Amino acid sequence: MAGLSIFGIHGLPEITAGTDLAASIFDAATASGTPLASGDILVITSKIVSKAEGRVVRLEDVAVSPFAQQYAERTEKDAAVVELVLQESRRVVRQVGPIMITETRHGFICANAGIDQSSSGGHGLAVLLPVDPDASCAKVRAELKMRGLDVAVIISDTFGRPWREAQTDIAIGIAGMQPVLSYIGQVDPHGHEFRVQALCTADEVAGAAELVKGNLSRVPAAVVRGLPWERDETATMQSIIRDSERDLFR
Repeated sequence: MAGLSIFGIHGLPEITAGTDLAASIFDAATASGTPLASGDILVITSKIVSKAEGRVVRLEDVAVSPFAQQYAERTEKDAAVVELVLQESRRVVRQVGPIMITETRHGFICANAGIDQSSSGGHGLAVLLPVDPDASCAKVRAELKMRGLDVAVIISDTFGRPWREAQTDIAIGIAGMQPVLSYIGQVDPHGHEFRVQALCTADEVAGAAELVKGNLSRVPAAVVRGLPWERDETATMQSIIRDSERDLFR
């Protein structure tokens, strides 16, 4: 690599249902003097994807089940939020007090099925994860390709991790690039063959992009430039979700 740079895309408008994300990001990047270029990796915060795709729910409109109501009363959680978490989950992995760790319909293990009320656009609103983050990435990539740009696209979200405090951004959707860099079969300088070493480049890029986005900066998209990536038009984040038979911790 000759040099690696990471910069946020400033000047994006408020994202609402129906916003053309690809066009908005392209225009904002150009207007701010940092136009997109082929070879870039574009990282988009999941929240604006959800907003553009109409995945914002008014809590007062949620029909709460008796179980959700009972759970909410025991844990002092919002009953409508509990109901949404259950609807968006395949199963509850852990439930301790107000903490709900669930497996989403995508297969992600996270708190509250990834549902968030911060930066939702108003009081009493909740933002759900995109229905199909890979497809959302593919759409943005295709629309940018129509503008002559060959750009990999990642959708990121903030997740906690077992055995670690605080959170980090990870990739929940991808298009155009292979999400894993494998060293398996290669040999280190001392002649040792790598047997299990494989890096989730997609997660590393998502985490790096968060350094220039942040939660309060109103910069929901960033570009990682100068990092070589393997093109893969069939890439999917499903390939890095460990199946339950190989999961030692659930």
